[in-house]
Amino acid sequence: MTDQRPSGEPEPLNADEVLDVVDERDRVVGQAPRAEAYARRLRTRCAFVLVRDAEDRIFVHRRTPRKLVFPSHYDMFVGGVVGTGETYDEAALREAEEELGVAGLTRPEPLFRFLYETPEHAWWSAVYQVRCTLPVAPQESEIDWHAFLSEEELTRRLDAWPWTPDGLAAYRELLVRRAAGEV
Repeated sequence: MTDQRPSGEPEPLNADEVLDVVDERDRVVGQAPRAEAYARRLRTRCAFVLVRDAEDRIFVHRRTPRKLVFPSHYDMFVGGVVGTGETYDEAALREAEEELGVAGLTRPEPLFRFLYETPEHAWWSAVYQVRCTLPVAPQESEIDWHAFLSEEELTRRLDAWPWTPDGLAAYRELLVRRAAGEV
């Protein structure tokens, strides 16, 4: 993946973070810096957390332009890469608390895993959900804008806003599994 940023823009966040590289069965086969893993399309791990507030609305946000992957896209999940030696469950809680800017969040509930693969990217993805009744103060280095939207409001925006392709894939998979009574 080539960085297509105009000169003068800040460097992407976390490009040097070391990640586990996994095989098609989600077994660790090595490690690589995040930027290298993405550039070489090495398969890594990611946690997605669907956050609902007390009114059952979904936390939606726009990523900052400094994100290494899908900058300035909207997402209906918080989350991110699973660090070297970290479990999906640990990453889900860590990422949710970091991105929401909260402490003491209930451990996210695991829903399912799926392999996200495109010609550009590949990662095993664990999808979670959590209820957050705490006041949020999203991480400014990662989130430009946020709101809690009803599922109907979110659905109306699916075709109108540029969404992270992996988040959109995870959300669609969640809807299919929910309709089948699996989650």
